[in-house]
Amino acid sequence: MNSLRSPADEAEARAIQDELRTRVVLDEPGPPPGTGLVTGVDVAYDDERDVVAAAAVVLDAATLTVVEEATAVGRVAFPYVPGLLAFRELPTVLAALESLSADPGLVVCDGYGQAHPRRFGLASHLGVVTGLATIGVAKNPFTFTYEQPGPRRGAESPLLAGTGEEVGRALRTQDGVKPVFVSVGHRVSLDNACAHTLRLAPDFRLPESTRAADTLCRRALRDAIGAGFGTTT
Repeated sequence: MNSLRSPADEAEARAIQDELRTRVVLDEPGPPPGTGLVTGVDVAYDDERDVVAAAAVVLDAATLTVVEEATAVGRVAFPYVPGLLAFRELPTVLAALESLSADPGLVVCDGYGQAHPRRFGLASHLGVVTGLATIGVAKNPFTFTYEQPGPRRGAESPLLAGTGEEVGRALRTQDGVKPVFVSVGHRVSLDNACAHTLRLAPDFRLPESTRAADTLCRRALRDAIGAGFGTTT
């Protein structure tokens, strides 16, 4: 399913990003919103024990009911470096995805795709190594700027790099609530990424896919630590 490469250091990690980002597909619309399956992925850490837990939760895109879920727990294999977080998270995220029997459909990451200093955040990296359609929906704008979108649900504004390049959008998913920050990962258009995000967030600021994966990965981490994972004797 994937061809993930593990870097030895920061320089090699950046070189891998530079190579793989040339494979990002930005000219496909992606699946129509509200059709097929949508999978949310998220991770939780125990930094003291260097343990990471990942969750993948598959939803029916039309009804938002859970179809399947999977978790994986592993050791953190790369240090914390801003812009290189995918190398910490991807091995365990991939293990969770590979445990699914269902096709993930569109994958929604709690993070960034093109809205990344090297235009290769977790959502783009995950898409390239798996071939899946991916988007990123983040809680903050990272290093980018935006004008506040209108106050009503569905309002949006460009998320801009210093050069003026649009790397994503600030999207208001609920009236009067802070926007989320949507970016393309792989094989989805930005318009479609925003449309998917709105459909996935009928009641709350964050997509139901992200909310479900967040709850599940936190539970998986608690269970793993409670069972002694990461404890040395």
